[in-house]
Amino acid sequence: MRDPRPALARAARTTRRGVRTICTPAGLRGAGTELAWVAAHTVLYPMGVLGEKARPDHRAMADRFTLDDLPPAQRGLLLGDVVAAGTPILLVHGLVDNRSVFTLLRRALRRRGFGQVLTVNYSPFTQDVRTAAVQLARLVEKTCEETGYERVHVVGHSLGGVVARYYVQRMGGDARVHTLVTLGSPHAGTYAAHLLPSRLVRQLRPGSDLMTELEAPAAGCRTRFVAYWSDLDQLIVPKRSARVIHPDLSARNVLLHGVGHMSLPIDGRVVHDIATLLAHLDEDGTTRTAGVTRLEAAGPVSPTLAAPRTTRDEASTTA
Repeated sequence: MRDPRPALARAARTTRRGVRTICTPAGLRGAGTELAWVAAHTVLYPMGVLGEKARPDHRAMADRFTLDDLPPAQRGLLLGDVVAAGTPILLVHGLVDNRSVFTLLRRALRRRGFGQVLTVNYSPFTQDVRTAAVQLARLVEKTCEETGYERVHVVGHSLGGVVARYYVQRMGGDARVHTLVTLGSPHAGTYAAHLLPSRLVRQLRPGSDLMTELEAPAAGCRTRFVAYWSDLDQLIVPKRSARVIHPDLSARNVLLHGVGHMSLPIDGRVVHDIATLLAHLDEDGTTRTAGVTRLEAAGPVSPTLAAPRTTRDEASTTA
């Protein structure tokens, strides 16, 4: 029988770190924001069940005779890079959630000039990450067919990030997904998944068959990853499990301080970074504008580069 004492010791250390984090000024502000957003999200949730309204085809926007009626931000992005402005962005929600969690992020991206921001709803009764990944694959293909773009960007919150990663890494989705941004996704599993017995949640436990499959080689994967993780994320245990650490994946991990799990899609830093990043990408995945956080081209990296790259938000290694 396995000795439970090491696991209990890890849980105790994690609890102590969590208490220290939440007792800081940033932690208290983050906890307040989390509670307020959860309350607001509860109100918005029923509206997220409804289908999304159709958006005008961005190819038609590119052929407009005048842009005078567009806000300055939208006009600037469309004139500066019509490909960036038109590349579809798919937003994939987490467990027992819906598109309403992206209300603010979707609005912010559209205001910045991105013409095709689509929110994805999958069934709350889904019991398998692989099944959800198949549904995502179908939606990506449909989106590419309807928009005329060969590749898309995906932003996944919590479970949505794991679903999108599985599609990219294990189902050939890297041919379609240019950039995958994850927000508080348990890439290495989370011990919080032991609190629920469902089949889907068991897949999110450290060492599960799904997590083992994601650790398998992924040579030649073309998608570039950006993973946001927080020292206040109450559902990711340990917190660092929300990082993408894989020798074959090109990934940047961004540590945020004082941001709760549900607040990640509305955090001002996250919204600004995603909008700025997706507006300044070259076709090979690198950033091409001075002043924007440098990203490497997508593709295999050596094991010595597999550790998270340092950014302005990664000054410390808490959790």
